[in-house]
Amino acid sequence: MVEGPRYVIIDAPSILGLRNTGVQDLPEALKKAGLMDRLNATFAGRVQPLMHYDPTRDPITHLLNGTSIALFSKDLSKIVNIEMEKKNFPIVLGGDCSILIGVLLGLRRIGRYGLFFVDGHSDFYQPQASTTGEVADMELAFVSGRGPDILSNIDGLKPLMLENDIVVFGYRDAEQSTSYGSHNVRDTGMQVLDLSDVRNLGIIKAASLTVSNLLTSEDLSGFWIHLDADVLNDRIMPAVDYRLGNGGLEFSELSYILKILISSQKAIGMTITIYNPNLDSSGSIARKFVSCIVAGLL
Repeated sequence: MVEGPRYVIIDAPSILGLRNTGVQDLPEALKKAGLMDRLNATFAGRVQPLMHYDPTRDPITHLLNGTSIALFSKDLSKIVNIEMEKKNFPIVLGGDCSILIGVLLGLRRIGRYGLFFVDGHSDFYQPQASTTGEVADMELAFVSGRGPDILSNIDGLKPLMLENDIVVFGYRDAEQSTSYGSHNVRDTGMQVLDLSDVRNLGIIKAASLTVSNLLTSEDLSGFWIHLDADVLNDRIMPAVDYRLGNGGLEFSELSYILKILISSQKAIGMTITIYNPNLDSSGSIARKFVSCIVAGLL
């Protein structure tokens, strides 16, 4: 019998890539809702941003908090590496999606890994096209080697991940991002399935096919799962800052996807981001979200 992953929790409550609205409270909210206990996970530590949020865009990079995010990413990469060396399965709780940069920086230092990116947005903006300068709508571009070097080339390790080693799964903001002038994630070497593609194939076939294709490279040591809460249907996950009203995954569908990824025995860690407890006063959404995640991971 194959032993399951040894889950460890890392708190990474950064809002440097978004704004100070509540996503920094995600770790405590999900743990309170039972995530750590139900996974029988241990607490590995907390990485706190060293610098305060600055609402001013840099005139050269057009980013908010670029330098601060780079510093935070280096700190986060270290604890991720420690847990990887222990053969643990880190679950990194944001915070906003910019925390992915630090995670993949850590993986880049120790080998070649893939990314299974499950998000309602493609997060592929270039800074000039972003209306906000928030790195949480650009992190996929940065980790694939695009954008200002301050985040795309940390410690000279550009790109943090090869395009062919990335799956983009379930996004539904293509029309919106195109209207703002974002680059199209389909014009890359990534495997890209938007929500309509996933629906057309069916959840099980879509997830199975993409993870199978991802793992065709013998040089890939495993892959990281990135989960943004806004990939879920707005009807069941309204507790996010940038809501998308046009559909989304159901809790049961997300659980199926996670089961398929975990059953590949090549998933090595996971980020969970963007759920905002301030928009869930009763905690009921958190409890359902946790149940969905636990069902997928166990």
